[in-house]
Amino acid sequence: MLHPQARALLDLIEQRGVPPTHTLTPVEARRWYRERRALTQPAPPPIGESVDLAAEGPHGAIPLRLYRPLHADSQAALPVLVYFHGGGWVIGDLETHDTLCRELANGAACAVVAVDYRMGPEHRFPAAVDDCIAATRWVASHAAALGVDAARLAVGGDSAGGNLAAVVAIAARDGGGPAIAYQLLIYPATDARRGHPSHTTNGEGYLLTRDTMQYFHDHYIDDAAHDLDWRASPLLHPDLARLPPALLLTAGFDPLRDEGLDYADALTAAGNRVSYVCYERQIHGFITMGRVLDEANSAVALCAAELRRALGTRAG
Repeated sequence: MLHPQARALLDLIEQRGVPPTHTLTPVEARRWYRERRALTQPAPPPIGESVDLAAEGPHGAIPLRLYRPLHADSQAALPVLVYFHGGGWVIGDLETHDTLCRELANGAACAVVAVDYRMGPEHRFPAAVDDCIAATRWVASHAAALGVDAARLAVGGDSAGGNLAAVVAIAARDGGGPAIAYQLLIYPATDARRGHPSHTTNGEGYLLTRDTMQYFHDHYIDDAAHDLDWRASPLLHPDLARLPPALLLTAGFDPLRDEGLDYADALTAAGNRVSYVCYERQIHGFITMGRVLDEANSAVALCAAELRRALGTRAG
């Protein structure tokens, strides 16, 4: 059963006439995404420090935001989560995921570096991948200046960001580093072909629709052959062994549910340590909606607890 709170949210979106993302231009869709977060996201919690930075990448500067948790020792080298926001590789930014990054920093007692990677249609695949790999390497190579511990570096993200985190972990394994200690994969897109059954069963009526998925895909990927590239579809990589431990979350009423489960199963079959949790009553995007969805807050707490366990930190 769809959670009653999720049902009420979907009804409210319909009553207010919020336009479906696929009916908007990318610029309009980005504005709507930023503005509607106030309806569903909790107030941003106080943290120890937030600093905007920039990393150098192959396509130019990449904006970053470094978070340090409350009560952290200013001299301590904290473990760090490099976080890639969701939004279909088209929408989303540092602001849309600011609250979540703060929550994870405080809850996991770690630093978080959010990455404002390039997006389509202005920057097509694989520009986002290039930026996320470059940003992760930059964080590792500048660890001392950032006050973080490169030996305890995790990657994570939601939706498109979960896709990018999975891809960065594979690229780091195959490209000489940096060493990744953990993956936090929140309802990740893992197969750009979009053929899993949940794309049909959950393709209408649950916020993220088939039409919106097509919209995101076509603004990011301009050649159907790229759907088979593991950098777009990490599930299709021929070797998923020797990857970092992972927590993979999905939602029961999400078009991406089945490809997330398949990726968890593929990682496990390849010999990796993977914890898989499906929030059966939830919709895509729920983890940022803690103002109106109680299960969002429990999901954030679970992510933080698993990061603490994996990275060896204690709650602040």
